[in-house]
Amino acid sequence: MNDDVAAKAADARSALAERDGVLVAFSGGVDSSVVAALARDALGDDAVACTAKSETLPAEELEDATRVADDIGIDHAIVEFSELDDPDFVANGDDRCYHCRTMRLSRMYEAAADRGIGTVCDGTNASDPGEGHRPGLEAVEELDVVSPLLQAGITKEEVRQIADHYGLDVADKPSMACLSSRIPTGLEVTEERLTRIEKAERLLRTWGFSQFRVRDHDGLARIEVGRDELEAALNPDFVAAAREHILDLGFDHVTLDLQGYETGSVSPAGEPGSADGDEQSANRDGEPVVEDVFARDYPTS
Repeated sequence: MNDDVAAKAADARSALAERDGVLVAFSGGVDSSVVAALARDALGDDAVACTAKSETLPAEELEDATRVADDIGIDHAIVEFSELDDPDFVANGDDRCYHCRTMRLSRMYEAAADRGIGTVCDGTNASDPGEGHRPGLEAVEELDVVSPLLQAGITKEEVRQIADHYGLDVADKPSMACLSSRIPTGLEVTEERLTRIEKAERLLRTWGFSQFRVRDHDGLARIEVGRDELEAALNPDFVAAAREHILDLGFDHVTLDLQGYETGSVSPAGEPGSADGDEQSANRDGEPVVEDVFARDYPTS
């Protein structure tokens, strides 16, 4: 960590130290983990990390958050809620992340109040506001959530440097947005879809892939993997296993996207993802990908 980044981290830590206590909205991703580490340094036992458990959070991510909180040495609280209780979230419009973040952060404030804590922090960093339409950030602003990384001018790359300085093994962790980001805008978010997406991605993780998504196009599973992993995904043995096992999960068709992994490739234009939660961006045509891919005419010569 260079001197400039160290100075920014010190500024964030000092600002946190002025609080009586903070509750960090904690996903276990690199951004919220750095905020939790800074808060633990600044406030000791008056800092709490809080993870919201819901249908959109993969079980492995909850386990990872618990482990990282233990590594940091910060008190870790888990609260539960359901985004599926909100019809606006279920409708999966281009403001889905706003409704999700509003519910999630409201639950954080309740947990903070139960502990006599008046400040809720999140992992928004200085790179996030410049990434297009970000409805999740609107919720952060409306609810007066404190964003220490943003306030100190700490960019995403600098966040990873600070995480490495703290010895956090999430320093190089790929982003892992909530499961609803795998469902094309305009297609309802349902428990059935979330469950089969989670199980399909668990298979990819078990098979050794590190950067991946399984997009659910109303029964068609579109697998995306990192471009450096495409060769492995094209292996005939993987192709056969993926088709067999993913069909068993309730999908009707299984496809591999030859473009490779692309953040938020099923969502509205102008939102390429966010820290620890949102993952919405333009698809390749700038329109929601809710179409019958079998209805296209493809050139044969």
